[in-house]
Formats: sequence, structure tokens, C-alpha cells
Amino acid sequence: MDIHILDDWFDTLSSLPCFAKLAGHTVTVWTDHCADEEKLANRIKDAEVLVLFRERTQITETLLARLPNLRLISQRGTYPHIDVDACSAKNILLCSAMHGGAPNFAAAEHTWALILASVRQLPQQMQSLQKGQWQIGVGKTLRGRTIGLYGYGRIAKAVAGYAKAFEMKVVWWGSEAGRQSAKDAGEVVANSREEFFSQSDIVSIHVRLKPKTRGLISAADLAQMRADALFVNTSRAALLENNALLHALNNGRPGNAAIDVFDAEPINWTNDTLATHPKIIATPHIGFVTEDEYELQFTDIFEQIIAYHNGSPINVINPLS
Repeated sequence: MDIHILDDWFDTLSSLPCFAKLAGHTVTVWTDHCADEEKLANRIKDAEVLVLFRERTQITETLLARLPNLRLISQRGTYPHIDVDACSAKNILLCSAMHGGAPNFAAAEHTWALILASVRQLPQQMQSLQKGQWQIGVGKTLRGRTIGLYGYGRIAKAVAGYAKAFEMKVVWWGSEAGRQSAKDAGEVVANSREEFFSQSDIVSIHVRLKPKTRGLISAADLAQMRADALFVNTSRAALLENNALLHALNNGRPGNAAIDVFDAEPINWTNDTLATHPKIIATPHIGFVTEDEYELQFTDIFEQIIAYHNGSPINVINPLS
């Protein structure tokens, strides 16, 4: 099969053990992001299989219309970037492992790295030192403080474990089902949404992006946070109302934020006022970017291709009649 892999920016996949699973197929790896749909369509016009790197490329009806040979899209995780109905209409199978079981430890660890970097002002202190200066401020100790975790899922539970190791108080919020699961597990759940945001020293969101969770965190939620609080988002930018975080930081509640996700990626640094905001620490969506996590994810993705080639597709999102 003619397989095209999109958005492998550092040409990482070919060096992973799982890449050997594609032996015997024609594989083209694109190491840049192509935002121009016409140019992208010309690049991959012969593709029978598309491999996606998370949501780095939008798969639209107009793009699919220009890919006459495409039969399979293989990826992992949620798929808000894919027009599933258009795939079905064009007889294109979408396979996506939803990775049950173990959490994404890379994302959980990166969340904790952002928290530590923020409360101890690591980027600012390093920048001061490298300019020949010395200390520029006073950080905070995590022990004894409260972290609010929104979303009772695998990654949030891993972050909770780190927080408890630092002797923090962990408070939960989320969907009604999630809150009940947390209570059943003996965890502390806030008495109200308002209490969750207003009493947490740190709020970290860990929710999958779906149509019903888009805009889940409102400007009013952020306004409930204290002026000395920290908001963390390593999940998806669209979980927040449009521009809510920028307005909140400008208004001083919360006082700081640490994010790994943006509305449009890669961002345009010349006009992205959020990424360059003085009250924010930002990283370029690297929460999942480790060799270990890539091996896990793309083993699933490549095995979906093999299963399809063998006539027994797995992890099918849109069964075709």
C-alpha cells in the first residue's frame, strides 16, 4: 500500500522500532506541516493510507474529495479534526485506537513540569541568570497547597499521584459521572464548581475535546480564581471559551497560567498575544512528544494498517456498509 505519514516534524518515526511494521509497503514521511490544502492534496494525491500525528492536520471534506485513492486513515485518540461523515460518504475507513488502560505518562509528567516551572519561576530565573543578573523574585512551595483537577481520567489521576507525593491537597471537579467516580474512590470533590475554581491554588484541566466539551471552561470560571492562582492546560485549547484565558490574565484572575496547547498550531509568534503574555509559561504542544510515547502510539497506528491490509480492520470508528 502507498502510505503517507503527515507532520512528523523531526523525522522521528523512522527511527522507532515500530516503524518496521510497515516493511513491504511504500511509505512517504512528510516532515513539515502543510497548511495549504491545495498543496497538501497534490502532495498526497496517490495515498491509499494516511497516518496522522494527532490533530496537526485538519481532514476536511474538500481535502478528501481530492484524494481518489485514499481508503484508510489511521491515527490514535479522539478525532475532532476529521470529517467522519465525509470519510464514510467516500468509503474511507477511519481507525483510531482510543488507548484505554494506562495513562499518557508523558502528558502527565509534562503537566507537572509546567507546574514546577511556574511556581518556582524557572524560565524567568534562568533568563535572568543568563543575562548576568541574579534572583528576580520569590517562588512558592507546593507542599500544603491545593490543586484542583478538572476531569477524573487517567492523566489527571497520574497528576494527582504526583501532587500527593508533594503532600498537596487534591480536589476534583468534572462531569457528574466523573465526580461520582471520584467520590466512590474516596477522593475529595468540591462542593460546587465555584468553590473548585475559587479555592484551588492550582487548577489543571484534563478533559478530552468533544463537541460537548468545547468551551467547557468559561470566562466566569476563570474569574472565580484567585489573583495568586495558577491555571494549567495541557489538554486542548478549545476546552476554553474563545479568548477566555487571555482576558482572564489581563484582568488578573488567575494571576498566572501554564499551557501546552493553542487554538491554531503551529502558532504565529508575530501575532499570538497569549503565547507571549508576561503572565504565562508556554510550550509548543510537547506534552506527548517523547520517544516512549511515540512508540506506544504509533505501534497502535501501524497495527491498524496491518490489520486493514489483512482484511480484518480494528479500532474502526465508521464501519462501512
